[in-house]
Amino acid sequence: MLTTILFFLAALICEILGTLGGFGSSVFFVPVAQFFYSFQLVLGITSLLHVFSNISKLLLFGKHINYRLMYFYGVPGVLLVLAGAYFTTQVKLEFAQLALGIFLVLFSIVLLYYDNLKLKATQGSAVISGGLAGLIAGFCGTGGAIRGISMAAFALPKSVFVATSAAIDLGIDVSRSIVYVQHNYFTRDLLWMLPYLMVISYVGSYIGKKWLERIPEATFRKVVLLLVLSVGSVILYQEISLLL
Repeated sequence: MLTTILFFLAALICEILGTLGGFGSSVFFVPVAQFFYSFQLVLGITSLLHVFSNISKLLLFGKHINYRLMYFYGVPGVLLVLAGAYFTTQVKLEFAQLALGIFLVLFSIVLLYYDNLKLKATQGSAVISGGLAGLIAGFCGTGGAIRGISMAAFALPKSVFVATSAAIDLGIDVSRSIVYVQHNYFTRDLLWMLPYLMVISYVGSYIGKKWLERIPEATFRKVVLLLVLSVGSVILYQEISLLL
């Protein structure tokens, strides 16, 4: 019972941080959830949590969606997330976990050092980063950070950024959820989790929305990135130790 409570509490915290940081909860939830479940199950649980999370964000921010950006980021993202999810069924999961650790460490270091890093606000950068984010999301469980770097170039208001990102993510997460479920990454004995994940996703998004209105983004962003760096370093250390 205590383990279950800790798991759902961790999910709630990750959801709040994901809303505040603008990267989505998976960048935190995937590594943290591995302390409770295998990487395969974590991928399945994360994809469903993200589906509920994005629906919650659309309920809270939906009127602010930028549909033009949603199209350029979302279509390649949905197409390539299917490829990434399929790769997890063909490649040893140890390599997927190693890739996740490398991604989190490099992502956090780059954004901490280049705190104003942005890609050019072009259709090309939207298509490429959207596709790359989808591919990594399917393979590692999290890829919204890459899309976030590109979307930042369009200087969107916070509410538009969150709403548009959630709309894009919803298509990506529904697509990879189908692949994961088909390959038993989410098993029937875990169905009891679904109502709790729904509640956590909405409550976390709501709290994150309220805090987002009060906390300076620049300050909190650095704290978030340091957390991501710490988690990524732990995963990387564990996976390299196993390989050696």
